[in-house]
Amino acid sequence: MAIISKRKKQSNEIYELNKLHSLIDACKIIKDINKNAKFDESVDLAMRLGVDPTKPNQMIRGVVSLPHGTGKDVKVLVICDADKNSEAESAGADFFGLDEYLEKIKNGWVDFDVLITTPNFMPKIGPLGRVLGPRSLMPNPKTGTVTDDIGKAVKAVKSGKIDFKVDKYGVIHASFGKVSFDSKKLMENANELIQTILKLKPNSLKGTYVKSISVSSTMSSSVKVDLNKII
Repeated sequence: MAIISKRKKQSNEIYELNKLHSLIDACKIIKDINKNAKFDESVDLAMRLGVDPTKPNQMIRGVVSLPHGTGKDVKVLVICDADKNSEAESAGADFFGLDEYLEKIKNGWVDFDVLITTPNFMPKIGPLGRVLGPRSLMPNPKTGTVTDDIGKAVKAVKSGKIDFKVDKYGVIHASFGKVSFDSKKLMENANELIQTILKLKPNSLKGTYVKSISVSSTMSSSVKVDLNKII
């Protein structure tokens, strides 16, 4: 039998978490649940889709620029030639270089959140997939992290651009802000993410695309969102 924490049990009773809520109300509830939290928790969205991720044409992934950012200090590593270093630095990259960082990653260093590189260095980064892949750090042209425009890519990530991907269970998990954000900003960020995912519905899909949406914080229970008020 699952043990429910005192905090979660109280939340379930006070906020009627078994019921469906509008997106703005869900964000307000998450903020209220965390009013006495010891740290500024991330706010996360879980969107359960009716897709089969084993089918290539139903593998949902993409990028979205959150209007109010993530509230997180995103560490960016740029693998590039020396002539791109100044561009990476001025755009706000935390780390930039080539052989030094390739060797560090090879030895297990992953103290960064996003890796951006130019197309010509993908052959060198490919063999590092055993380190980068499991942590979703492998750069990809589809997410804008393999590009010749290093400055633009770094600025986009720093300003709130995130990538998402459906997992093997058909669920997309993504953080879209912090509890310290006001409810309206949280709602607008979440809505931008949801609308982006809705636009990616596969033409081959038969049946329901979105099965459920819920919002939670790092340590809180999840709040169910009423799909009829979004879709």
